[in-house]
Formats: sequence, C-alpha cells, structure tokens
Amino acid sequence: MTDETQGDATAQANTPSMNMVGQYIRDLSFENPGAPGSIMAGGGNPAFNVSISVAVKKQTDEVYAVELTLNAKANREETVLFNVELIYGGVFRLQNVPEATLSQLLMIECPRLIFPFARQVLASVTQQGGFPPLMMEPVDFAAIYRQNLAKLAAQQGAAPLATPDGADKPN
Repeated sequence: MTDETQGDATAQANTPSMNMVGQYIRDLSFENPGAPGSIMAGGGNPAFNVSISVAVKKQTDEVYAVELTLNAKANREETVLFNVELIYGGVFRLQNVPEATLSQLLMIECPRLIFPFARQVLASVTQQGGFPPLMMEPVDFAAIYRQNLAKLAAQQGAAPLATPDGADKPN
C-alpha cells in the first residue's frame, strides 16, 4: 500500500458519518372519551393543541436514541374529542462527529429525519379513531434547539452548553 493510498484510507476512516440504525414507537396512547357520540356529533371546527419535544439518550459511545414526544388534543367547546400521545424514536450511529456539532446533529437533524414517520403514525391513529387525519405542519427543529439553548442559558445565567447524552430537552 502506498503512502497516498494509506492516507486516503485514514481520511475515509476519520470522516464524520451518521447512520440510522432503526425506528420505533415507545409509547402510543389514543383516547376518544366521547365515542361513539363524538364521531356522530356535528358542530364547529375543533380547537387543537399540539406540542412536541425532543429527548436524546446516549446508548453507547457512538449510538444515540433520539425520541420525539408528540401530544395532540382536540376540543370542541368544553368537550374533549380526542387526546393522543406518541413517543417515536430513532436510533442513530454517529462516528467521528466533532463534539462542537454533535448536539446540533442530535437535536436538529436526527429529529428532522424521523419526524415524517411520527407524523404519519399520528395521522393514521387519529383517522382510525374516527376523525380526519391530523396532519402536523413541518417543524423547525433548529428553532426549538435555539429556544432550548436560550432557556438553558437563562436557567444557568451563563453561556449555553448543550449536552446530547441525557436529560429531556423540553420546548
């Protein structure tokens, strides 16, 4: 092996990479407390309350579980039509990623990759519950990340530091 070939192999071995190992549903709860009456009742458009949060849990040195928690509730006046909670996750293998970019990759790019699948589960479940499919708007995970850093900085009274290996990051 020539020095040039060996240098190319070393550069490839140290190239940052991200691979999705798999996806999963950790928790799914759908409540339709007024069924079957809620399906038959007419009325105005319901009010929706939807929230999303991202959590990262380090599994090994190179493997991370990234979980989205989606909560959606639909009300018509004082009546709850449905309430759904979904915790949807992806397992990612990250190799040779610089520490400075690790947090952004885990809190922005990984959620961005699994969100369409979580959104489809939410739409399917609400439709199977007797309602029109709930189609969430695309989510700006970079904005959520910036909000979390600002909250963390305000709590600590210092410059924001993001650590990808533990606690929930509420939005």
